[in-house]
Amino acid sequence: MTKKQKRTLSQIIVSSVLLVILQLLGAEFFDRILGAAGRWVRLAAYFADYWIIGGDILKKAWKGLKNRQPFDECLLMAIATVGALALAIYENGDYLEAIAVMLFYQIGELFQSYAVGKSRRNISELMDIRPDYANVENNGVLEKVDPDEVEVGTIIVVQPGEKVPIDGIVEEGSSTLNTSALTGESVPREAKPGDEIISGCINLSGVLKIRTSREFGESTVSKILDLVENASSRKSKSEDFIAKFARVYTPAVCYSAIALAVLPPVVSLLLSRDPVWGQWLYRALTFLVTSCPCALVISIPLSFFAGIGGASREGVLVKGSNYLETLSQVDTVVFDKTGTLTRGVFEVTAVHHNTLEEEKLLEYTALAESASSHPISKSLQTAYGKPLDRSRVSDIREFSGEGVTARVDGRTVAAGNRKLMKRLGVEYHDCHKTGTIVHVAIDGAYAGHIVISDLLKPTAKSAMEALRKAGITRTVMLTGDIDAVAQATAKELGIDTVYSELLPGDKVSKVEALLSQERKGKLAFVGDGINDAPVLSRADIGIAMGAMGSDAAIEAADVVLMDDDPMKISKAVKISRKCLGIVHQNIVFAIGIKLLCLLLVALGYANMWAAIFADVGVMVLAVLNAIRALMVKNL
Repeated sequence: MTKKQKRTLSQIIVSSVLLVILQLLGAEFFDRILGAAGRWVRLAAYFADYWIIGGDILKKAWKGLKNRQPFDECLLMAIATVGALALAIYENGDYLEAIAVMLFYQIGELFQSYAVGKSRRNISELMDIRPDYANVENNGVLEKVDPDEVEVGTIIVVQPGEKVPIDGIVEEGSSTLNTSALTGESVPREAKPGDEIISGCINLSGVLKIRTSREFGESTVSKILDLVENASSRKSKSEDFIAKFARVYTPAVCYSAIALAVLPPVVSLLLSRDPVWGQWLYRALTFLVTSCPCALVISIPLSFFAGIGGASREGVLVKGSNYLETLSQVDTVVFDKTGTLTRGVFEVTAVHHNTLEEEKLLEYTALAESASSHPISKSLQTAYGKPLDRSRVSDIREFSGEGVTARVDGRTVAAGNRKLMKRLGVEYHDCHKTGTIVHVAIDGAYAGHIVISDLLKPTAKSAMEALRKAGITRTVMLTGDIDAVAQATAKELGIDTVYSELLPGDKVSKVEALLSQERKGKLAFVGDGINDAPVLSRADIGIAMGAMGSDAAIEAADVVLMDDDPMKISKAVKISRKCLGIVHQNIVFAIGIKLLCLLLVALGYANMWAAIFADVGVMVLAVLNAIRALMVKNL
């Protein structure tokens, strides 16, 4: 809880307790104990209570007047409650109305504050891709230096497990790089001398010596951080409805109250009749008290609060009511692929054997790959599913970027991609399936191939269908994966448009282009990786996978799916639309009844208490309607 929230809560508690005590004591207590002075002591006590709960609102209203921006909800609350106090002083009546109105307003503000949640921390502090240092070799000793201090053309050393700090070209060594944080590509990339390498990826195996080609400020990792920060600053925010409404409503009721106090008596004077100034002043003050939109002040934030609460119970975390409103207007959903629509885990999905049985082919391949820690090798060993006897394997030889050869039970086994098969002069067969293909040759003869894929999430296809039923008119996929894999995934899921082999900057550009196209609704982006953080920030609404997603993606997003289930996207859209429907119902109902009450007060058919009774009734009905936003289980 923030300091402001704690202060508001304290104000509400203290004011409520004091109000209850004063109401229980009653006017008779003060008159009996203090006599004639009792009225003023009672007024002072109530005014102290009023100042506790409404002092900050009065200060904001005064500040708005000084800045020549007077017509906001703070001024409306100030005029309405000060008017109620003035009426009570005039009649030596009940001060309850003024304090209760301000109390209700502060409770509504506290609800809104809780719904929005704590302020976002600086996203760049959460981004794991920011390197802390660069290794520079000096007289045979590695020195850790600030990446900003490394000049172009410097040789840096990246050891296994370290991040590549600056873009460059590999001068010496070979390794496997995890680039998923940058490109979203599921398959690790091989790096060898002469290859260009980008900062932010993680070195998985061998030691690399890299000649830097850019300064740190111009490197890929820095550009990603800049994209996040700039995209966040460009993001539009939905304006609070009550503030919008007050810009029109507040001046209208203020001018109307002044007219009600002045015009009828003036007309009476012109007609040579008794102007009855007191009667019209009383009506004007009653008009101001009646104008206070209690039903809106409470029910609108409560509707959003209930909608956010209902969504959270279904595993959808919405960071604020403005995001819930934007989500209800979405008609285009853009997806990242890896970890969003797919599991992000390598698995053997097919074994196409030729001269050996399927199990034997897997056994020989897993044994040949048993010395490797490469993710693909691990997936082969997992698929075999039995303990591996390393004593059966000898003469292991690794070909960087191609595969391995080994002696297994005295037989020569080669497992790798088509480049390895060409190197060994083995005729291989292309596979019709999409994924990483591991070709296997035994004793120089082709034995078959194994398909390793990043499997789709079980609900991915049904999630696309649910989105279409929810009224989403267009689906798009952006990914760093190769085009063949991306197209196959999009076709299987029924996604309308796909863009592949993208870097983070390319993803932002694609989203910018989609945002610039003429559309009726808003655009949502769904992702899970660090590389998705800039796009999540730039889209109209960003949706992140919470269970497996990176901290940066979750922090940059406006909506978080806590169990990574893409089916929850359509659920979130439906929840938001139900919530906004309830909000619109309450707005129409509350404003309609309010205008009717104001008319009756102005014509003299309703006094203040009748108007208050109607207002409280509307508030109760609006609150009960708002609570319906919690009921989202069967959407």
